[in-house]
Amino acid sequence: MGDRSGHPHPPSRAAGRNLPLVVVLTALYMVAEVAGGLVSGSLALLADAGHMLSDVAALGLSVFALWIARRPPTATRTYGYHRVEILAALVNGAALVAIAGWVLVEAARRLAEPPPVGGAVVLAVATGGLAVNLLGMALLAAGRNESLNVRGAWLHLAADALGSVAVMVSGALVWGLGWRWADPLASAVVALLVVHAAWSLVKEAAAVLMEWAPGHLDVDAVREAMAGVDGVVDVHDLHVWTITSGMECLSGHVVAARGRDPHHLLDAVRQVLKRRFGIAHATIQVEPEGFAEPDVCP
Repeated sequence: MGDRSGHPHPPSRAAGRNLPLVVVLTALYMVAEVAGGLVSGSLALLADAGHMLSDVAALGLSVFALWIARRPPTATRTYGYHRVEILAALVNGAALVAIAGWVLVEAARRLAEPPPVGGAVVLAVATGGLAVNLLGMALLAAGRNESLNVRGAWLHLAADALGSVAVMVSGALVWGLGWRWADPLASAVVALLVVHAAWSLVKEAAAVLMEWAPGHLDVDAVREAMAGVDGVVDVHDLHVWTITSGMECLSGHVVAARGRDPHHLLDAVRQVLKRRFGIAHATIQVEPEGFAEPDVCP
């Protein structure tokens, strides 16, 4: 007998409710950073503005992904559109890496011959950028633990905030000491921070799309817990994967000892999965001891 228990619990609406506001704030200050970078001649400021542009695109994509992920399942899309959120997270991470590469190349060129930079303007504009990033991070802080997509947006802002600090330092050094090389050096620091922030996001999104077991779950421990239920003889064909953030699924076959009530056994296995591992969406096939499955493989 088979059973599909529980219902998927994707991220709540609250997870991304502040995203539209963060998009507007980031877009407005991006314009200010572009203007400041052009006036001051600062690559670091333009790099930070470019990062903010990627933030605006990424955050906008995140808003769209959260909206479309709430559309109900259909006969041909039985899990609905939840994976759109993971695709958005992957695109966010890839965009971060691409922008970081451009900044590193330009920084290397400018280090060889640092151009004049308006340090005071750089310091003032970067300080405002840091304030905007910190506000955006605060607005998304609660939702980042519910949604990989929102976490990707939060990481964009976190990397940008660290970049703003580096730009502030470079502006102070250029303004106070005349160290022009500090500006392209700060650009390189921003780029490296971006790559570091993007790597874990890309890795997690790829793991979900490849349907690998969730990183926080030990599949061997899950198997042992299921096999430890009284009346279970064997557990096989066990699979655990993630549909989207907070939505883990499991399928497997459980062999019941002779004379055991399959309904009672099924309920016991479900309770173990939910209580110990938080898996509420499971498809379990209960088989009698000695049951021989047909070999469907060629």
